Amino acid sequence: MLEYIKQYKKELLENVLPFWMKHSKDNLYGGFFTSLSRDGSVYDTDKFMWLQGRQIWTLSAMYDKVSPNPEWLLMAKQGASFILKHGRDEQGNWYFAFNRQGQPLVQPYNIFSDCFAAMGLGALYRIEPQDEYAQVARDTFMNILKRRHNTKGIYNKSVAGTRDLKGFSLPMILSNLSLEIEHLLDKRVVDGLIDEVIYEVMEVFFQEDSGLIVEHVFMDGSFSDSFDGRLVNPGHILEAMWFMMDLAVRRKDADLLNRCVDIALRAADYGWDEKYGGLFYFMDIKNKPPQQLEWDQKLWWVHLEALVCMAKAWQLTGRPDCKDWFVKLHDYTFQRFSDPAYGEWFGYLNRQGEVLLPVKGGKWKGCFHVPRALYQIYTTLELAKRNPVTV
Repeated sequence: MLEYIKQYKKELLENVLPFWMKHSKDNLYGGFFTSLSRDGSVYDTDKFMWLQGRQIWTLSAMYDKVSPNPEWLLMAKQGASFILKHGRDEQGNWYFAFNRQGQPLVQPYNIFSDCFAAMGLGALYRIEPQDEYAQVARDTFMNILKRRHNTKGIYNKSVAGTRDLKGFSLPMILSNLSLEIEHLLDKRVVDGLIDEVIYEVMEVFFQEDSGLIVEHVFMDGSFSDSFDGRLVNPGHILEAMWFMMDLAVRRKDADLLNRCVDIALRAADYGWDEKYGGLFYFMDIKNKPPQQLEWDQKLWWVHLEALVCMAKAWQLTGRPDCKDWFVKLHDYTFQRFSDPAYGEWFGYLNRQGEVLLPVKGGKWKGCFHVPRALYQIYTTLELAKRNPVTV
């Protein structure tokens, strides 16, 4: 266990964070570049709101939890200045994308822009308590709650009334976001939301017959036998389960914890590619052909979230099957995704586990999943080494 702790901490501090500190800052217009080649060179200057918020969160959280590095704080603050200046429309909704200068390119159709703006500003407020950070984070969060039943609003391209579905991603994110910014919220709001998201994740989207969680259900919670309704994302299940484990610890709820572990083990077993190793990106709960052509790719965040999940499950329960899964995932993941030559991690492998795209970031990958997971894993294993938690 000690060797894992050393490896993950070193990876965070010597391989991953230095890459983003060196290559991602836009010294001319502010904010962060995320479209970075393998060596860190910028191959596109467009900026994506949810990645801006995520990087603000990462730098702030690392300052708060790992080390008060003044360079991390300064970089987080300049990112916050960029999004506060350019990020929202007149209704307070956050745009999805900007050009380098900060002019909006894509309308605020994606509520995850709002989620990560709130998360980033909330984390920054912890270490730099400026009223604007708190107010905008709080206003954004309340706006998310207002929009959560119709997240895309006027930008929704679906025809209402034919097949109205709701997605798993938002309650999953809210289960984590509510804890990340609870220092800014009324306790009753947080407690009520936690009750709601636990029910949504563990009951509504969970399918009893398969033991898995689907990405979409009808608005009444029933199963939709369609491409969207049958869609399973093993990485989302595993990420959600460690969020739920954190809530179980908070509530001292052993039943919830054990159920989370059982679902996580089922998802890992279901999603594992027995032929080539690694976790599939998308699957169909009825084993029909997935709609997504990238279904068999192996993605960085899927494996990192699985590692966090199994580390927490191992630490909280001591179950040997959780330890076995952690070791299995570690052996696959570190060997293929980490890039000691240039820093950071590759994001996209083909099914065989070969690098598909050598880039380190883009529209979907930025400074978030890798550093968050590395931190979560080594601190969780430190807890396990010192004193396993019993819920």
